[in-house]
Amino acid sequence: MEGVKYTIESSLIALIGSLILGVIFAMLEISPNKTVHIIGRTYVEIFRNIPLLVVAMFFYIVMPQFIPGLDGFTAGTIGLTIYTSAFIAETVRAGIESVDVGQMEAARSNGMTYLQSMRFIVLPQAIKIVVPPLGNQFVNLVKNSSVLAFLAGFDLMYQGNLIASTTFKTTDTYLAVGLLYLIMTMPLSYLMRYLEKRWSKNPQA
Repeated sequence: MEGVKYTIESSLIALIGSLILGVIFAMLEISPNKTVHIIGRTYVEIFRNIPLLVVAMFFYIVMPQFIPGLDGFTAGTIGLTIYTSAFIAETVRAGIESVDVGQMEAARSNGMTYLQSMRFIVLPQAIKIVVPPLGNQFVNLVKNSSVLAFLAGFDLMYQGNLIASTTFKTTDTYLAVGLLYLIMTMPLSYLMRYLEKRWSKNPQA
């Protein structure tokens, strides 16, 4: 249960952080400014194509040389956040591009700035459109938090490995670990399905 606490804590931090970063870089990707677009696209392509473990190990092994006191939990959570944000950025970008361009044009013609139009008109519609793939990314994030086990992050997988290595009850231990991950991810899956059904029936909700 100590591992569950760390897993939930890391997942919540990474979920919020990756969603914020993902939305920001999605907006950079679709920016009409070429330089801004390149920055957003480069970020997404780099972190989408590097394994999560490599990203996490970078923050665990390399970054402490510049930021003393960066422990395994923090390094793993940062790596998980950045890695997931690249996938969320692509998901949100696809949602933004699926919104009728007339929505943006109408908002701009009513005196809104580009950022105001994106924040109040386009993004709310885009988020509703991409709820299913976003839900998948959130579930994957919880499962991917097991990377902390390689960084002494004290998460569920780390504690499971510790128990299995000291008690030699590997079957029971990993069955329990798998069940606990299932308990954590299933409510999230059902929540995203509920939101998808609700918004499909009532787009204004």
